[in-house]
Amino acid sequence: MAEQIKVGVVGCGYWGPNLVRNFRSIAGCHLKLMCDISEVRLAHVRSLYPDVEGEVDFKHMLNGAGLDAVVIATSVKMHYPMAKASLLAGKHTFIEKPMAATSHECEELIEIARKNGLVLMVGHTFLYSPAVRKIKEIVDNGDLGEIRYICARRLNLGLFQKDINVAWDLAPHDISIILHILEEQPISINCRGTAHITPGVEDVTSMCLHFPKERSAIIHSSWLDPRKVREMTIVGSKRMIVYDDVAQQEKIKVFDTRVERPPHYDTFAEFHYAYHYGDMYVPYIKQEEPLKAECQHFLDCIRSEATPLTDGHRGVELVRILEAASRSLKASGAPIDLSRPRNFHHSIHDLSARPGRAKEKSLAPSASETCSRS
Repeated sequence: MAEQIKVGVVGCGYWGPNLVRNFRSIAGCHLKLMCDISEVRLAHVRSLYPDVEGEVDFKHMLNGAGLDAVVIATSVKMHYPMAKASLLAGKHTFIEKPMAATSHECEELIEIARKNGLVLMVGHTFLYSPAVRKIKEIVDNGDLGEIRYICARRLNLGLFQKDINVAWDLAPHDISIILHILEEQPISINCRGTAHITPGVEDVTSMCLHFPKERSAIIHSSWLDPRKVREMTIVGSKRMIVYDDVAQQEKIKVFDTRVERPPHYDTFAEFHYAYHYGDMYVPYIKQEEPLKAECQHFLDCIRSEATPLTDGHRGVELVRILEAASRSLKASGAPIDLSRPRNFHHSIHDLSARPGRAKEKSLAPSASETCSRS
């Protein structure tokens, strides 16, 4: 049996306990330590997992606990300093989304990990979801035809943040899925929003990403809606998909629906759009937890020295989009050009070619199919 990987989780607030639960349940992983500056919070989580040590000193966690890997689930402003300290201490590092507060910080973390031959992974959990993996499979098989646009809604009442707005909090989930499906970066972005509760912190935003070939993606994010909505519509030239992550069953529905423009006509009376209404079908999806698959993938990449599916390059590309969205917000929704568009296949290839790293590790079904993150 392979030697156990010793892991510590820093941040025991909203999301950290979920990471603790999953790493603790994976064979070959020794969840050795939990860290939080709040002794009250730490005591609560330790009451749930008394076999895991508690620590309030992050420096001791890095230098005195003998860990192989550190998982960071703190506020966004702490992602960079904690991840940098972790990498410089020789620890493989997992960072919750978004990777850092600026793209410059992300790039520095990527370089430190590269120089030290360490795994750096970002928590874009939905890419490990069986539903998203099925959507990706359908799109790659050409069943939808050419993708025309994507519309995403991620709404609920709270949880309000103080250090980031709703675009930085909720939109990363949808952005990561959209980039994964389209496999290219947007060429421009515009974003509008309003701060209703906390001055200067937008709690409702509408973002539009513009891609080559006249494709677009619209993302509506809100902390001020009465219902929890996690929905994405993908419109293709042949078929369309509605993905409802809140649904207990039938998370994906594929509609054989399309509209076609006649190729030619002689008179106005002869001009008629062709509307096709076919069947709807629901693909089978195995109900498993994406977060567990993500945690397992992190450990697998440490063992095999593979590049994670959601590596640092994916993290920095997403943060660049969020930075552009913030600039557009300040400019009353003016479009922001995004220079240096990169195809994900290229960035992954570039990363896998660096010294001391293997190529990207594909997700085997047994490692990646595991219910859904909110």
